[in-house]
This record gives sequence, C-alpha cells and structure tokens, in this order.
Amino acid sequence: MIPEPDPALARSLADDLAAAGYTGARLRALWGVAADEAIGRGRALPARREAAATDSAVAILARLFFLGSPVRESEASAALTNVTIDGAERLGLVRMSSGSVTPSVMIRPQAYVDEHGAGEWWIASDIDESVRPGPLPEDHVLGVGGASLTLAGLQLPTSAARVLDLGSGCGIQSLRARRDSPDVTATDISEAALRFTRLNAQLNAVDGIRTLRGSLFDPVQGEVFDRIVSNPPFVITPRGADVPAYEYRDGGLTGDALVCHIVMGAGVHLVPGGIAQLLGNWEYVDGEDGLHRVRDWIAASPVPLDAWVIERDRMDPIAYAELWIRDGGTVPGTDEFETMLAAWLDDFEARGVREVGFGYILLRRRTEGSPALLRFERVEGAIGPNAALGMHLAESLRAHDRQARLSDAELAEAVLLVAGDVTEARHYLPGAEDPSVIELRQGGGFGRTLAVDPALAALVGASDGDLPVGRLIAAIAELLEVDPDALLSDLLPRVRGLLDDGFLTFAGGEASPSA
Repeated sequence: MIPEPDPALARSLADDLAAAGYTGARLRALWGVAADEAIGRGRALPARREAAATDSAVAILARLFFLGSPVRESEASAALTNVTIDGAERLGLVRMSSGSVTPSVMIRPQAYVDEHGAGEWWIASDIDESVRPGPLPEDHVLGVGGASLTLAGLQLPTSAARVLDLGSGCGIQSLRARRDSPDVTATDISEAALRFTRLNAQLNAVDGIRTLRGSLFDPVQGEVFDRIVSNPPFVITPRGADVPAYEYRDGGLTGDALVCHIVMGAGVHLVPGGIAQLLGNWEYVDGEDGLHRVRDWIAASPVPLDAWVIERDRMDPIAYAELWIRDGGTVPGTDEFETMLAAWLDDFEARGVREVGFGYILLRRRTEGSPALLRFERVEGAIGPNAALGMHLAESLRAHDRQARLSDAELAEAVLLVAGDVTEARHYLPGAEDPSVIELRQGGGFGRTLAVDPALAALVGASDGDLPVGRLIAAIAELLEVDPDALLSDLLPRVRGLLDDGFLTFAGGEASPSA
C-alpha cells in the first residue's frame, strides 16, 4: 500500500510530469500507433523498445510509470528534478536498489472531454497485469479501465451541490464529478484506494474531495446528496478459497446482491429529484428476466424512485467466468484457471443462473407530483467513442419530464424540431415505387435506429420549428387520405417516445431541468 500522500511532494511530482510533457499525445508520438495499439491488447514490449531508444525526460517517465520498467538512478534523477528520487520513494511510487529505480505504481495520462471543455488528468494506480506477469493481488487498486470511462461519460453534466462517489477506487469518478460540483465525497472499503484518490486529486490540483472509509452507504449515514455515482465491485464471484476476492471488483456478497443493495439504498441518500448513476451486473435466474429482477429492486426501495435501466450486454456463464478469470491475470490453460472456472460454473448452476446482464442504472428520487419514469430497455450495438452520453441522458430526462406533463391536446399544440443528428434512410425493393423500410437514424446518444411508417417519417421531416404537431398531422392525414383523428391518436404516443429518445426536441427552449 502506498503511504499517505504528501501534498507538497505530489505538487513537485506534477511539476516534473508537466515539465517533461508527460501527456497521452506525447507518449503516442514516442512509440507510434502500432505500439500504442499493442498496449491496448496488453502487450507493452513494442512500446518499451521504442521508449528505450531515447533518454528524454518523457521517455524515462514513460518507461518508469507507464510501462513499469526499471530505469537507472541517473535517468530517474534527470527526470524527477523537483520531487527527487527520495521524494518519489516517500510517496511510495518507486524503490531504489543498486543504482536502479523500480516503479511501485503506474501513473498514466487520461484525457477527458465534457461540457466544460477538454483536458487530461494524471491517474496513479497499482501496476496492472499489462506490465506485470501473473495474477493480481487481492488488494489491487485498478487504474482507468473501460467500465470507469463508461461511467465517467455517463455522468450528467449538470451542476450538483453535493456528489457521492460510492466505491471510488483510484478516484476517476470523483475527479469527473468535481467538475460539476464543489463538494464531492469519495468512499471505499479499501484504504489503499482512498490514498490513491487523495494522491490523484493532489496530482491534478483538485480540491473539494472528502474521502471516507467504509462499506456501501455506512460512511455517510444520515447524509443526502444531489448526485450519487458508483462503479461498484459488481462482478458476480463465487465464494470460496479457489477464487480470489479482488477488492476492486468483488463486493463480498453472493450473486448480484451488492448491486441490489445499492439500488435499494440509494434513494434515502438522495435529495428529492437527486440522481444516482451506476454500472452493474444482474442475473437471469431460471426463467426470470434480468431486467424484471432490477425492476423488483427498484420497487422495493423505501422511497419512490424513477428509473432508467439500460442493458448493454448479456453473457452466458462460461464466457462470463472466463472474462473475469483472465481479468485477474490468470492465464487459460493453467490448473488455476481450470479450478476457478469450475468454481464459477458450480456457483451459477447451484443458483440457477442462466445468463448475466450488464448495463447502466439511472435512479431519481421522485418528487411529489412529478411524472413517473420507469424505463427498462436493451440497447445493443456499438456506441461511438465521442458520444456525449451524459448530456444525452440529461436532455432525455428533461424531454421526458416536459412531455409527460402535457396532455395529448397540449402536445398537439407543441412546436417541435427534428434533432440535428437525425438522418433518414429509405430501402426499396428493385423496381418498387414506394420504400419497403424507412429508418430514422440517430448520430449521437445511443445511436438508435428506428423503423417508422410513412406518416411518422413525414411528421419528423416536417418538424422544422414552424407549425404545431396537430396541424402537421392533419396535413399528413389529408395527404395520405386517412382519418385525421385516428392518425393523431396513433402518432402522439410515438412522438412522446421520439422526444424521450432525442429524435425530436421542443422548439423555443424549455425550463431548467430538475436533474
């Protein structure tokens, strides 16, 4: 475990990193595209070869803190002029031995883009499996992975007076939340994780992050927040001596009980209208649908909750077990791998688990008189890396709240606009005059594709902020020679869905969001 970080030494280290130009762009330029892609596949050797070819400060720091390689004492002294090798040792970042300096942690640049602009953090964590052989220790503190980047992108980019980062790990969610809130509380059961959270805040000159040690909501009993974010240890892990209990991913409970506890406990720690966002796994047990299982958790909350749950993936027990065994650094083909795989499959079989779902959970403490939101869906397919999902979620919540308050008569008087990222595709059979399929495609958000009929396609195409919905539908009914009242009744519910999903927006602005 790293020692308690010293703020003055952390600032000196930051000065060294900045002076060397220790950025993602500089590192990619140092070792090239092919080596950078190899790092993404867990192969650091090509980058090590390129970084060893130069003695620049950025190359020395890259070998030491990005690639986990020892460097000569003279090299480390040249690159760490402010913090010095002694200071880096006192921070717990390196070890000195026989003229060689060996890294104890990783420090990697992590770029971000949000509504406030673009930037980059330095994120320190334990050395991961990409640069160290063998299984990880159970108290390993993970750096920035795919799941943490996903949640950071999902965070609503709206101001919040107080934010709780539940299970902070290295602190990436706290750093992201701090950009929209002056007051962030980070909790974790791991003291090592909290020390990394504090170190990373100091490295990036970010204040306003309070750290508390404890399990789930125990450290914040009696407190309420405007926002809760959590990338919890949601991995479903069999209990027993044959499977390591990694603190960063294993909550110590059976099955998906940890995610259940967070969902059921979040509401009492939210102010009315407050939002909780988390990632999670949920089980498909025998004939039970996994999303129905999550719905039951939400219904059991002691305070009324709105919910938007999006399942992004489902895995069978074998693939799920293999994924997480490899994640811990255990290699297929070894006796340890086979033993762990058997333990996972025995656990799933004993409890009747047929599949495991993964996705995003957004909860909102319902306010009196507000329209209810209970949305459970499956969204498949790739989402572009630049998709501004946090803003999309915020805008979708605003749109839902606004349209849900309108009667059908009021919605018919509303003036709408087609969103700027929406395109239309028409598919024709050879020689056909009319299309067999009309699709609306969303360039942002979740990249949805919707098959629509000619009437709805015409309404979306005509929604240019000029005429109200009701008049447009009447004109389309006349053109199609159908009953206007019947068409209005058919299209208005679908218009509500298009507003919720961001295909259509209200013209003329709207009130400030409750979210």
